[in-house]
Amino acid sequence: MYPETTMGYSFEECSATAEWLLSQTKIRPLVGIVCGSGLGGLAEMLKDQTAFKYSDIPNFPQSTVHGHAGRLVFGMLKGKACVCMQGRFHLYEGYPIQKVTMPMRIFKLLGVETVILTNAAGGLNQDYKVGDVMIIKDHINMPGFAGNNPLAGPNDERFGVRFPSMSDAYDRELLQLAQCVGAELGFGDFLREGVYCVLGGPSFETIAECRMMNRLGADAVGMSTVHEVIVARHCGMRVFALSLITNQAVMDYDSQEKANHEEVLETGQLRAEQLEKLVTNMVTHIEHNNNDA
Repeated sequence: MYPETTMGYSFEECSATAEWLLSQTKIRPLVGIVCGSGLGGLAEMLKDQTAFKYSDIPNFPQSTVHGHAGRLVFGMLKGKACVCMQGRFHLYEGYPIQKVTMPMRIFKLLGVETVILTNAAGGLNQDYKVGDVMIIKDHINMPGFAGNNPLAGPNDERFGVRFPSMSDAYDRELLQLAQCVGAELGFGDFLREGVYCVLGGPSFETIAECRMMNRLGADAVGMSTVHEVIVARHCGMRVFALSLITNQAVMDYDSQEKANHEEVLETGQLRAEQLEKLVTNMVTHIEHNNNDA
C-alpha cells in the first residue's frame, strides 16, 4: 500500500520539483496563495509574473475542474514575493490524498512561510447569505474520520513530526488581522468567522447530511482546503483560509433549491474583487509584521 500512495511525493521528489521551479524564476516567495473555484483573479494581480502550466512542472498533478485554470504563478503583490496556485486538486478528481496536498510541500521547499487558501463553500449557518465571506477559524475533517488523512503512511521528519497538533491550525494573529483589514475596507456587512466542514464530493450534500453537519457545529461545507491545511501545518507554515459562501445549503425537504457549480462560479465573479482586496491588504500587513519580528 505505502509505495503506491507515497511514490513520487517523497522529500527528494518534492525537492527536485522545488529546485526546478526556483531555477526558472528569480522570485523567492514568502507567501503562498491557493485560489478556489472562480477566484483565480488573485493570480492576475501579481506583478513581474512568471507562470508555469501544471502540465509543465515535473511531478505536479493537473487540475480537471472547470473554473480552475491549472497554473502556478510567481510574482510580486504589493512588494511581497508570492506564489499563487490558480486551480487546486480535489479528492473527487481521483487523486490520492498525498497528491492533492503535494503543492503545500512544494510551497514549503520554495521558502513560503504563510499560506492563504480560498474556497467556494455552501452555507450551513442559517444566518449566512450567498456572497458572505467566512474566515475559517476551525475545521471538521470528515474524510479524516474514515482514515483518509494526507499524513497517513510513513512520516518523513524532514517535513514535520509524526503527530502534529491541529488545535491551532488557523493562525489566530492572521484571523485578527483579517477582521481589522475587513473593517478598514468596510466589509463588516458580509465578513463572517466560522467552522468549515470538508467532504469528499463530487456529489453535493443531501438534506440529512447538511442538517447533521449544522448540528455538529459546521457553518459552511466544501470539498477542499482542509487536507492542504493539515499538510501546511505539518510543514510549519502559518495558515489563513477564507470561504466564499456561493450557495445556501438545502436544509428543508419542501425546498425546490438545488446546489450547482454554475451558481458557485457566478457568485465568485460577483465577490472576487472584494476578496482580492482583502487578501492583497492582508499580504501587505503580513510583510509589516515580518519586518517587525
